[in-house]
This record gives sequence, C-alpha cells and structure tokens, in this order.
Amino acid sequence: MSLTSRAMKQALFDRKVPDRSANPVSIFLFIVITTVMVGLAALLDSLHVAQWIGLPLSGLLLLIAFYILFALKIANQWEKAIVLRFGKFHGLRGPGLFWIIPIVDRTAMWIDHRVMVTPFTAEKTLTKDTVPVDVDAVLFWLAWDAQKAALEVEDYRAAIAWAAQTALREIIGQMNLADILVGRARMDADLQKIIDERTTPWGITVQSVEIRDVIVPQDLEDALSRQAQAERERQARVILGESEKQIAASFAEASLAYKDNPTALHLRAMNMLFEGLKEKGALVIVPSSAVETMNLGGMAGLVSLARSTPVEEK
Repeated sequence: MSLTSRAMKQALFDRKVPDRSANPVSIFLFIVITTVMVGLAALLDSLHVAQWIGLPLSGLLLLIAFYILFALKIANQWEKAIVLRFGKFHGLRGPGLFWIIPIVDRTAMWIDHRVMVTPFTAEKTLTKDTVPVDVDAVLFWLAWDAQKAALEVEDYRAAIAWAAQTALREIIGQMNLADILVGRARMDADLQKIIDERTTPWGITVQSVEIRDVIVPQDLEDALSRQAQAERERQARVILGESEKQIAASFAEASLAYKDNPTALHLRAMNMLFEGLKEKGALVIVPSSAVETMNLGGMAGLVSLARSTPVEEK
C-alpha cells in the first residue's frame, strides 16, 4: 500500500468521532419522564379530568423530555466540547455534565487532551548523498488549547500527520546516510523542533519524536556490510602490526642480555632444543652454523642416546 493511501485512510479514521447526540443519562431521563407522562395521562383520564388540563400537562412533560434528551451532554474527563451558537464559537464545555440549547447551540467537536500517538513514514526519500531510504517514525503530541485546535485548522489530526511527514522528508534531504544511521538522537530533536513550530499556532505541542527504523536498499546494505567487514579486517591488521612491533622490541631488549654473555646464549639454545625434542614426533631443523658454534650436535646426540637407552630396573 502506498504512503498516500495509508495517510488518507489514517485521516478518514481520525475523522470518525462517536455520536454524541444522546448519552445514557439523557436517554434514561427521557424514558422516565415519558413514562411519568403516560401514567399521569392515564390517571387523569381515569379521574375524568378535563382534557384542557391533561393535554397541556402531557405536552409540557413531553417537551421537557425532548429538551433533556438533546440538551444534556456529557464530556469525559480527558476532553473538551466545542460549543457553537448560531455557527459562532460560544465556549468550551466539560468535563462532566453540561447543557446546551437545542437548535441554537451545537457541539461541533470533541477535543481529546490526552497524549496522542501518530505514526508516520517517509518512503523512497533521497538523502543529501542521493541514497533512497525508508524511514519510520512515531510522534507524541498533545492538544493543549482546544479552541485553537478546533478553529485554526480543519482537521488537526490529519494536519499533524502531514506536517510530521513533510518535516521528516526535509530532515532526510539535509543529512548524509551515515549521519542518519548513527545520528538518530539528533534527527529526533530536529524533527521535534520543526514540527512543534508548525503545530503551536494550532494549540498543539509536540512532546517527542522517535525514529523507529531506517531501511536502505538491499544492494546498498550488502555494500555497507562488506565495507564494515573490510574496516574490521583493516583494524585487525593494524593491531597485528602493532603486536609485531611490540614483540620485536621485546626480542631486541632480550638480545641485549645475551650480547656480552655467550654462556647464557648457549644455555638458552640448549633449552630451546630440549623443549623441541621432548615432544613426540617433533622435528627440529637446526642451522649448521649453530651446531658448530654452540656445540648443539653434541647436545642432540646426548638427547638421542638418552631416548634410545632403556632404563634398567632396580
């Protein structure tokens, strides 16, 4: 479903308001009064009272019943009623019970003062670096002035949705894709400021805006994944190079200890050869120069002879 059709359906849904022409209290009072009227008419008829007394009294009761049915209104705790008198703004009513004059007055709108939630999207919107993205967001807003919300804009719910969507498109067009992906907090703050400036004349304030999801094309998502993997490999190679430098520095520092002490170097070489030969199946390749200078050949022979000579039992 396209964005336009979704927005139109949302606007139509927002326009649906419950029927407030009557309420349970006025209906109950209407039934009670009409019942009393019928009983009184029957009583007067049984008493053979003149009709010129019974008919006006019944008519008066019926008039009172209809007046209560259409004049008595109830507003919930969280809402205000906009009352127009002959088409002009007369005042705000509610919460609770209030009266209007039928035919003369009418309740044009019921303004909800609770925090409302409006989801909105921006599909296939180009970023500053010409990348198409889909962004989903949610808007939290509050109608603090019922009079302005009713008189300054035709349908304040639909107007808020369109204003939020337009502001989101403007913000996306001013930012690069990388900034959008990592700078959601900044986007939320900018959106809240822009939307609040547009809705304040309507008596509506924006409490917060939250970006729920940023969807990029699949090809671009794969490219970003490869880029991130390459960046991780580069960092791994840099870390490995730094480790090699530290190891080389450690070896250089260790070599200073053997520089003027050939006996220590000889013992270290013998220890390394012994550690290698004591592993089963190990093969140690020793340069001939090392064999000649450090007498490693004799050491290797001793190790081989020790392995081939069985241990006598005592």
